[in-house]
Amino acid sequence: MIDAFADRTEAGRLLARKVLALKLANPVVVALPRGGVPVAFEVARALHAPLDLLIVRKIGAPGNPELAVAAVVEGPEVAIDRETLGMTGATDAYVERRAKDELREIARRRVAYLRGRPALSVKGKTAVLVDDGIATGTSVRAALRALRRKGAARLVLAIPVAPPDVVATLRGEVDELVCLSQPSHFFAVGTHYLDFHQVGDDEVIQIMERALGED
Repeated sequence: MIDAFADRTEAGRLLARKVLALKLANPVVVALPRGGVPVAFEVARALHAPLDLLIVRKIGAPGNPELAVAAVVEGPEVAIDRETLGMTGATDAYVERRAKDELREIARRRVAYLRGRPALSVKGKTAVLVDDGIATGTSVRAALRALRRKGAARLVLAIPVAPPDVVATLRGEVDELVCLSQPSHFFAVGTHYLDFHQVGDDEVIQIMERALGED
């Protein structure tokens, strides 16, 4: 069990070793921006695989934007946390309205991050979804379902850290799951990194340009 990663680059390199051992056929690495991008870059480099983004936006509860009731991913695909939705009194209609706003932001970010480059096809390929960690799994679940709908032949979820109960739930959504650390006392993803700075748009753009240059 790893207590803490130095930073996302170290986490990505450690994660890459485990993913490389799976000997995946025809992989495409897909990062969840923004924090997942530095991690995924190291995985894609180790696999000699192309790197793409799948942009997910959380939908916060009314009056409490930090509490996610759902997540929307380009495509679109929406995953709703029914338990949290019910607790907050939010409705499906609320989620639908907010999803439209978030899809516009998703489109803006794809243009900004990838300079208009179209999404890579995962049809018939092994999609390796990477993030810097998972807290509740709502965003990741939406992303996995979107990749499945896009025709991925196999789904692999690779993350440095996540709580054991969330990992157990997500195993049913994928063909392979790699998680380096599953602390029993999980508070937040950032507490398992010594350096957990906020990844900005500029950093994402720079990493994606590096990835394109190494293809």
